[in-house]
Amino acid sequence: MTATDVETAAVVDGLPPGPGLPVGVQTLLFGKYRHRYLPAMQRRYGDMFTLRIAPHARRLVLISRPEDIRTVFTGPTSVFHAGEGNAILGPVMGDHSVLLLDESEHMRVRQLLMPAFHGAALRGYRDLVTKLARSEVQGWPAGRPFRLHDRMSALTLEIILQVVFGVTDERRLAELRPPVSRVVTINPIVMMGWFYPKLQRVWPWRQFVGIQQDFDRLLYAEIADRRRADLTERSDVLSTLLAGGGLTDAELRDNLVTLLLAGHETTATALAWALHELVRRPDVLTRAQQAADEGDDAYLEAVAKEAMRLHPVIYEVARRLKAPVELGGYRLPAGVTVMPAIGIVQSDATHHPDPDDFDPTRFLGAPLAANTWIPFGGGVRRCLGAGFSLMEATAILREMLLAYDLRPARSRPEHPKTRNITLAPSRGTRVVVTPR
Repeated sequence: MTATDVETAAVVDGLPPGPGLPVGVQTLLFGKYRHRYLPAMQRRYGDMFTLRIAPHARRLVLISRPEDIRTVFTGPTSVFHAGEGNAILGPVMGDHSVLLLDESEHMRVRQLLMPAFHGAALRGYRDLVTKLARSEVQGWPAGRPFRLHDRMSALTLEIILQVVFGVTDERRLAELRPPVSRVVTINPIVMMGWFYPKLQRVWPWRQFVGIQQDFDRLLYAEIADRRRADLTERSDVLSTLLAGGGLTDAELRDNLVTLLLAGHETTATALAWALHELVRRPDVLTRAQQAADEGDDAYLEAVAKEAMRLHPVIYEVARRLKAPVELGGYRLPAGVTVMPAIGIVQSDATHHPDPDDFDPTRFLGAPLAANTWIPFGGGVRRCLGAGFSLMEATAILREMLLAYDLRPARSRPEHPKTRNITLAPSRGTRVVVTPR
């Protein structure tokens, strides 16, 4: 028997092992406690295991070996469908969202969106992001505890409205803020309910239809007005996309909503975790304040990256298989959803020594091994807004650290808690600030 024959014989047809719990129980555990449930399943079943969750008893295969993650990220887009893997987001983001498209249509829309997120465009957004961050931190209550996560959510939402949507008129901002706030706080249970049409006739699903209609009316009005405007002096994302052409109003709407949902709460939560760690590590906080004073953005970006590693805001990404695939010793059937487990691989001591330590210097030396730090996914589906998110986080950290000394309201660490589709600090990163 040749080596090839041995390898072939070692491949198992079907799914890797997994828990035999009822689908409803697995759905609950996956939805609310994935940061505990998935590592527990990995310890029990190994680096590949299978879950079954609603709707329709979907089969999920979780993976955490970098070589398997690489196979998924670099595999043919005709086989690994990320759009179908994100289908639960469809009712909110819309059919034209770059997150929900696959193959040639995904690439077409992605290429039309890319000019708004390259280096020169990001540099054009930085000044307004910094201005908004400075205005936000100036209003913080000195000397008494407050939830920093709430302030980060308000700030990143304002950045989306002004830097991405390009709305700066106060009257329009006042109109947009309430429906936008309601859209971004949609409960995952509401999203899952869209797979069951009868539920859409009852509250809270019926209520969300009205919220979405109000938001869409305002957003389409903004797109129509902007199409009639002189764009030569505008540098916001919407104006950049309109100047580039090629996107219909519906495509613009769906991808603006995608940027809103993908770039608002995720960045806010990453910043909340960054401060959660800094205020409990005086030596690292001092080094970060020094970086802010000296304009050392590389260190501040490393703080943001380390927060994303230690506390992944999104715990996994998804690809739905359109054909059988050999992965990790299994021949997986079509229809299975394969999920690289961000949280597991980023906490693996094999790739990140002392993984429970908060150490931004990990990101200042040699690059990390491929597919061991993946908060933005990878391959041709890597998040378009990754550069924007890191620029935004760096600018906000700089303004916070220039303005204040910070300490935790309570020394005891906060634990991750499910908030919509993100994992946020359980008490909202309660801090006390003192002007420097």
